[in-house]
Parts: sequence; C-alpha cells; structure tokens
Amino acid sequence: MVSGEESRAEVSLTNLDQPLFDGAEATKRDLVDYLDGVRDRILPVLENRPLSVIRIHRGQEAFMQKNVPKYTPDWVRTVQLWADASKREVSYALCNDRRTLLWFANQRAIEYHPTLGRVGGLDHATHLVLDLDPPDPDAFSLAVQVAHMVRQALADVGLEGAVKTSGAKGVHVFVPIEDGVSMEDSAAATRAIAARAERLDPGIATTAFIKEDREGKIFVDSTRVGGATVVAAYSPRIRPGVPVSFPVAWDDLDGISPRDFTIHTALRLLGDSDPWAAHMPALQPLSADLVAEGHAIPVGRVQAMHEGKRRARARRISESDV
Repeated sequence: MVSGEESRAEVSLTNLDQPLFDGAEATKRDLVDYLDGVRDRILPVLENRPLSVIRIHRGQEAFMQKNVPKYTPDWVRTVQLWADASKREVSYALCNDRRTLLWFANQRAIEYHPTLGRVGGLDHATHLVLDLDPPDPDAFSLAVQVAHMVRQALADVGLEGAVKTSGAKGVHVFVPIEDGVSMEDSAAATRAIAARAERLDPGIATTAFIKEDREGKIFVDSTRVGGATVVAAYSPRIRPGVPVSFPVAWDDLDGISPRDFTIHTALRLLGDSDPWAAHMPALQPLSADLVAEGHAIPVGRVQAMHEGKRRARARRISESDV
C-alpha cells in the first residue's frame, strides 16, 4: 500500500499525510485519527439526524455539503427531504456508524452540522439551543459571562442546560426537552429564554439580530430552530489549529479557552469520558407560560427583514432629498 493510504472498517483512506488546509497545523491523518477516536461520543450526537458537513479540498475554499454526491457508497444511509430554498428533494446522509464517519473523514468533511430533530420526528426539536456569539474572538470571556446568565434564566423557569464551546469564538447552551413539542413552541421558548438572559445584563448581552445594532455585545442567538443545524459536540472546525466544539462543566467554564481543545488535544483531555452525555440533563417539559411569553416576542429574522426594508426605504428617501 502506498504511503499515506490505508483501510479501516472497509473504508479506503487516501492521501493521509497531506496537510488538511492552510493554517490547520494538521494532516488528513490527524482528522481521521481524531474522528475515529471520538466515534463512540460523536456518533450518538449525529445518529438519525440529517447531516450537513463542511468540507475543504486542498487549496480551495471550504463549502457546505447537504446533498450527498453521486459517488456516495450505497451503504451510507440517506433520507430525502424537500428544500424550499432550492425547490427540490435533497438527499441527506445519516452518519450512524463508524464506517460512514470514516468515509466522511476521507472526503475531508471537517465540520458536522446535524439537524435539531431526528428522522421520524423532524417537526420536533430535541433541544432548545442558545448560540452565544461574541463580536470578536477576544471576547470569549464575555460570552462565558452571558452563558452563566442563560443558565440563570433557565433556572428561573425550572430548566437546565449543558454547555460547550462552539469550536469557533462562542458558546452553545443545549436544553433537552420532552418529545412532542412543536417547532413553533420550542422556537418561542428559545426566544423567551434569550430575552430573559438579555434582561439580566443588557450592557453585555443583546438579542438584536441586525449586526450593526449589537454595539459590541454578545449576541444571544435564539434562531437555531426549525430546520436549522448546529455544529455537533466533538466536531472539528475549519479554523487555525483545527479546534473542536468541546463540552465543558459549568463550574469549569470560566477557566478555559476555545484554543484548549483541538484535534491534537481533545482525545487526551477526554480519556474514557463522554462529558456531553454526562453533563446533559434529563428531558424537561416546557411550561405553557414560557411558550406563551416567547410567542409574544417577534421572530428575529422576520423582524430584521422588515427593519432592513424600512431602513432601505429611509435611505432612498434621504438620498432623493439631497
């Protein structure tokens, strides 16, 4: 077998000694070894969830892949879903086993973004997700402060969540919820939690969807709902050094940096543990009051669209008066 090639779980792996991407400080072999080593922890997060991946070919820009390519092996399970944006059926992969995960790794799929619902229940989210997005990478400590505010907002309504680094510059809080909650109601509850967190300290947190309105604050993003995807726990990210979206105990959150967790360090730090599973609370009901509170809050994307149109009209009128 040529150097840089081998086979695992009946998957041919090629060009393993090539650099992963510029600035990665890692090879394709490092990616394969990491994903294979973390498979027992990442596969339960991906199982039966239609998967989008972000791939990168050598010397090219990264791209998101939803529709599986024509050369996808027939043993890769897929599910057909209608895409309103492209007005066509999209064939999503289900990454349910080691063989499929290794095949994706060999395709240079670095990031793994599953849906919030599982096949058979895609109209019901399994978690509420709060994405805490800093204005720049140096503001991670502020994102941590806001994460604690989200935790308090959850506690105020009898809920608990688990926290992880996004693998980029922010923090994700996941709140597992009981089966049967509609996407509309789970989205409403997420908006309510975000608004409650913002009110705890509006000097550092904002729910403003329009970036220019955030004033350098941490964006408490409540729009990871419905058909949205969120990067999976343990997924690598296409960033310098290949950081990993890594679960953290709430008590440890203040003492970490996203750069602590990379495909080179994560397996050693994990040992035999699965902190995402260990830290995840049991399924929780959503109170009718919380859902009703959220339904009274405008949807951020829709509100931003209308505000964008209003501002554009105001600019046109202003320019016509000059």
